[in-house]
Amino acid sequence: MHLVFGECEFDSRRRLLLRHGRATPLSPKAFQLLELLLDRRPEAVAKAQLLESLWPDTFVSDASIHNLVAEVRAALGDTPRATRFIRTVPRYGYSFCGEVKSAPTVGPSRRPRPGARIVLGPREWPLSEGPNLVGRDRDCAICIASATVSRHHLRIVVTRDETTVEDLESKNGTHVNGQRVAQRVTLKDGDQIQAGSLTMTYRILDELSSTVTRRG
Repeated sequence: MHLVFGECEFDSRRRLLLRHGRATPLSPKAFQLLELLLDRRPEAVAKAQLLESLWPDTFVSDASIHNLVAEVRAALGDTPRATRFIRTVPRYGYSFCGEVKSAPTVGPSRRPRPGARIVLGPREWPLSEGPNLVGRDRDCAICIASATVSRHHLRIVVTRDETTVEDLESKNGTHVNGQRVAQRVTLKDGDQIQAGSLTMTYRILDELSSTVTRRG
């Protein structure tokens, strides 16, 4: 599911929510709630159904749903008094009420930045323009099978002007050149990115090629 509504873009395959083109973090449960409401739109979904879908075979109070809805609304720039996307259905549940359209197909303008890649030992992953998820989950653009790496550990966003990295509230944290990442950090060629116990290198091959020693 890859949809656009308002200033937001939702991509279920890549587990991404963008707002104004910037990645907006959501907890796994909040992401699942938004995905469910989008999938069932414009139908109203009962609280009991939401509880069963999000916490199967587990008893939790209605307050848990209320807290998740508040998290989703904050991420979307929505409020209960000025509802654009998440509508409260009194004494029943919630529905997604915003105008939604399919995201445009990625065209030639979204090409990989020339040579931008992540290097880990003998392995290399080219980075595409836009968000690139790094983590243990198979849906990540850079999937790393390590117990010290979270399912969705960090996000590398590539634009024409810069490449940035941000931590996704990972268990063991993200560091760039030894400094813990607390907010978005701009990367430069050769920077060392540590995720858990693993250290990767951000490289730009067009910059590397310009440093080759000429002979003769």
